[in-house]
Amino acid sequence: MTRTAGVVGGSGFTGGELLRLLDGHPEFEPVQATSRSYTNKTVGNVHPNLRHLDLRFSDPEDLESVDVLFTATPHGVSMGQIDEFRDAADTVVDLSADFRLPSEDYYDDWYDGHERPELLAEAEYALPELNRENLAGADLIAAGGCNATATICGLLPLYEHGVLSGDERLVVDVKVGSSEGGATGSKASHHAERSGIVRPYAPTGHRHEAEIEAYLGASVSFTVHAVDMIRGASATIHAFPGERVTKGDLWGAYREQYDDEPFVRMASGGGDVYRYPEPKSVAGSNFAEVGFELDPRNGRIVVFSAIDNMMKGSAGQAVHAANLALGLEETAGLEFTGFHPVGAP
Repeated sequence: MTRTAGVVGGSGFTGGELLRLLDGHPEFEPVQATSRSYTNKTVGNVHPNLRHLDLRFSDPEDLESVDVLFTATPHGVSMGQIDEFRDAADTVVDLSADFRLPSEDYYDDWYDGHERPELLAEAEYALPELNRENLAGADLIAAGGCNATATICGLLPLYEHGVLSGDERLVVDVKVGSSEGGATGSKASHHAERSGIVRPYAPTGHRHEAEIEAYLGASVSFTVHAVDMIRGASATIHAFPGERVTKGDLWGAYREQYDDEPFVRMASGGGDVYRYPEPKSVAGSNFAEVGFELDPRNGRIVVFSAIDNMMKGSAGQAVHAANLALGLEETAGLEFTGFHPVGAP
């Protein structure tokens, strides 16, 4: 049975990725995409890779009734319009930050509070590797932040298998591409300013720290750099466990956690060029690549994790979660494995 799908905020980068995935999905049919700026324009007018779609942007106030509604809106929009969204669809998957944290306290600490805190307990975090068992039948789903997703994917086996306890201070450095800034752009995103950079833009206090602390119980020192690529997020994490571990312990934890996960691949010190995870290896795909090294001098674990921020960190994660919520094959519409060789993502 084909299910109808809509995308609120369809003219942004994330909205375009959602439409691309829905167009190729065997069980979903994209029937609506909204945009205030491009109302009545064709989807292909904004997303040239989708010129074949016979679909025009509509006004966000004119929501159609659909089976699944994906909302790719700026922070604050979804919490204010969630009743309209839920009236329009049986299942709502929100890609903003509005419902991804589990309690009002986090929004008081990291944002400007929350308009609908009573709904936070209903919302299910979309990352299947962390929350698969709670996604079946969920009707309000919140996609994770891309930087948090990369970090959580790298660290999850260490917490699930007792290598880390939550008492350790972790140092996390994430490098991200320009698409993370969205389609609207700013002075810092102009090509002449962005080209060739490795620029710290969130040395401390990045809001994605809240997700890592909420869902792993981890205390993190978190820094984000903007770098000269378009798609991708690469996390390097330094952890000092309370007790020394071996490489065998680490391999055991990662394999037990991820051997059956369809969208996690290990890349940990193998031969040849691509020895560790890097965004170029997963560009355009829903895969997360994770790896690690162990420093024999002091027991430090260095974890590496790479994702495409537009896919595993956003639209791909949302579609994966929707598949699980509706009882579909979880890999449906997400089978693309990426290109090699490929230019800068």
